[in-house]
Amino acid sequence: MAWRNGCYDEVGHSKPLFLTIYIVVIIGIVVSSFYIFSAIYSSNPVASSSFSSISYDRPHLTDATLNISQLATVHTVPTPSLGPQNVWPKPIWDVPPHDKKMPPLEDFRLTKTLVQERVKDNVIIVTFGNYAFMDFILTWVKQLTDIGLSNLLVGAMDTELLEALYWKGVPVFDMGSHMSTVDVGWGSPTFHKMGREKVILIDSILPYGFELLMCDTDMVWLKNPLPYLARYPTADVLTSSDQVIPTVVDDSLEIWQEVSGAFNIGIFHWRPTESAKKLAKQWKEMLLADDKIWDQNGFNDIVRRQIGPSVDDDSGLVFAFDGNLKLGILPASIFCSGHTYFVQAMYEQLRLEPYAVHTTFQYGATEGKRHRLREAMLFRDPSEYYNPPGGFFSFKPYIPKRLLLSGEHTVESHFTLINYQIKQIRTALAIASLLNRTLVMPPLWCRIDRLWYPHPGVLEGSMTRQPFLCPLDHVFEVNVMLKKLPEEEFGPGIDIREYSILDNPSLQPEVRNSWLDVKLCKEGRQDCDASNDTSVGGLLKFPKRSSEEKFMKVFSSFKDVKVIKFSSVQDAFIGFTNKDREDKFRNRVKRYVGIWCCVPDHDPGHIYYDMYWDEKPEWKAIPPQTPGDDHPPW
Repeated sequence: MAWRNGCYDEVGHSKPLFLTIYIVVIIGIVVSSFYIFSAIYSSNPVASSSFSSISYDRPHLTDATLNISQLATVHTVPTPSLGPQNVWPKPIWDVPPHDKKMPPLEDFRLTKTLVQERVKDNVIIVTFGNYAFMDFILTWVKQLTDIGLSNLLVGAMDTELLEALYWKGVPVFDMGSHMSTVDVGWGSPTFHKMGREKVILIDSILPYGFELLMCDTDMVWLKNPLPYLARYPTADVLTSSDQVIPTVVDDSLEIWQEVSGAFNIGIFHWRPTESAKKLAKQWKEMLLADDKIWDQNGFNDIVRRQIGPSVDDDSGLVFAFDGNLKLGILPASIFCSGHTYFVQAMYEQLRLEPYAVHTTFQYGATEGKRHRLREAMLFRDPSEYYNPPGGFFSFKPYIPKRLLLSGEHTVESHFTLINYQIKQIRTALAIASLLNRTLVMPPLWCRIDRLWYPHPGVLEGSMTRQPFLCPLDHVFEVNVMLKKLPEEEFGPGIDIREYSILDNPSLQPEVRNSWLDVKLCKEGRQDCDASNDTSVGGLLKFPKRSSEEKFMKVFSSFKDVKVIKFSSVQDAFIGFTNKDREDKFRNRVKRYVGIWCCVPDHDPGHIYYDMYWDEKPEWKAIPPQTPGDDHPPW
C-alpha cells in the first residue's frame, strides 16, 4: 500500500511531464499501427491483382494466411508477401474507379493465392473463353451472382477479354493463351486448342487443394448446385452427360449401368484427390500428345478404361478410370443438356427443379445457343437489345387444331404443320422489312424431333412430348438470319428477336407501354377504315391483302410506337411493289430455313425445308433422291 501511495504521489508531483510522455507514446503507437495496416491492406493499383472475395469478414493475405482456429495460439503477425496482392474487398460487378490504372498483366497470373481469395467452403467455380464469348461469360457470372454465389473465376484467353472483364468488376485471370478474339467455330483446330486449355487448367488448379466446378461458357446456372454436390463427399469426379433417356425419376445420380450417352465435360466437379489429379494429368498428356483428339472424347476414353463395379449400394457412384476413381453421373433431368431442357422439358415433367442448362443438341452455331437462352429468358443482353431502332413487329400465329393433334406424328404431318407456320413467318418477315421493324419470331410447334442421325420421330425412351414447342434452330438457320448479308444482293437486313422478348422482365416500361394492336378486316366493310389517327393502346382495323403503299401510308403515323402487334398475318400483304426488292427479299429469306434430319433407311436422310414450298405444286417432304437433288432450295 505504501508503495502504491508512493507511486501516486510521484505521479502527482510529475504529472505534466508524465502526461506529455504518455501522449507521445500513444500517438506513436497509433501512427505505427496505421502504417502497418496500410502496408498490408494498401490499395495501390500496382500491387493489386484482379479481384478479391466479396466477403468482408476475413483478411486476404497470402497462402500463409492462418485460419480462425489458429489465431488463438499465434502471437505474431505473419509478414506479408512482397509479390502481387489482390486487395479489392469488393463485390462482383463493383467496377474499379475510372481514374485507377489497370494492374500489369503479370498480376493476373493464375496462382494459388488468386484462387484462394475467391474460394468459399473450399470450392471454386471456373469458366474460360475468349472475347467472342464475352456476352456468354457475363450471362454466366450474372446467373451465379443472382443465386448468391461469388466464389467464381473467369479465365481470359485473350487480353481484350481480360481488360473488359476487369473494368466490369468480374474476377478474371490470364490464361496466357494469346488466342484470337473471334468465334473459332465448333470442331476447328482452335476449338480443339481451347479444349486442351481446359484440361491444362484443371491440372493446374487441382494441386492447389480446392474443389473445382468446371463449366463451359455456353451453360447457365439456375440454382445453387453446391449443396447437391456436397451430398456425394466421396466422389472424385461428378460429370454431366448427353443422356437423353432418364435412368432415374428423382434427383439421384444417374444409374451408371443404364447410361448410354457420352460424359459431357461442359459441367463437371472435381475434388483434389489423388485419383482425380492422376486422371487430370493423364488426360492432359493424352491431348498434348495428339492434337486431333477432341477433349471430350479423350475424357470418355480414359474414364471408361475401367467402369465398374459400383462403389456401394446406395450412392450411385462407380469405380472408373484406374479402378480407384469414384465417378458419379449427374442426372440429365436437372443438370440439363440442350435436349432434356429445351426439347423434352424433362425437369418439368418430373416436377424437379433444374440446376443448370447447357446449350448442347442445337443446330444454329453460337447464334443458336444465344437464341435458345434468350427464348428461355436466361441470357443477359444490354438494354438497347430490348428497345431496337424502329420498334418491334409482332403477330399472333394461327394453327388449326388438326395440324397439331390429328393423325399420326409422321414426317409428313410434321412438315405440313411446319409449312403452315413458315408461310405466316414469311409474310411477317416481309412486313417487318417494309416497316423497318424488328420481327418478334413466334413460338414454333413441331411434331417430331431433329437430330444428326436417323430416328423414328422421337427417341424411344425419351420424354419428348408430341407435339412440342421446338427451338427456332430446329427449323430456321438462326446463324444465317442474324448474319449481315450484303444489301445489294439480299436487300435490307431484317432483325429478329425471340418469341418471349415481350414477356421478358428486362423489357423497359417505355417499350411495354407503347403498343398498338392491329386486327385484319375485309376491305369495304363499314368498320374497316384503317384510320391512322387511332390512339396508341387502341385497336387499329386494317384491310387484308393490303399493298406496300397502303402499309406505308397507314403505319407511317405510328413510327414512334414501340410495339405493333397483328392479330394475324394471313393474307395481310400482297407483296412488294418493286420487283427488284421482292427478288432480293426472296433471295434473303430462302436461306433462312434449314433441314430436318433424318429418315431411316435412306442416304442421305435429311429433308430440306423450303420457304416457298407453296409455290411448288409437286413439293413433297422427302429426302434428296439423287446426288444432284442434295442442295438447299435456292
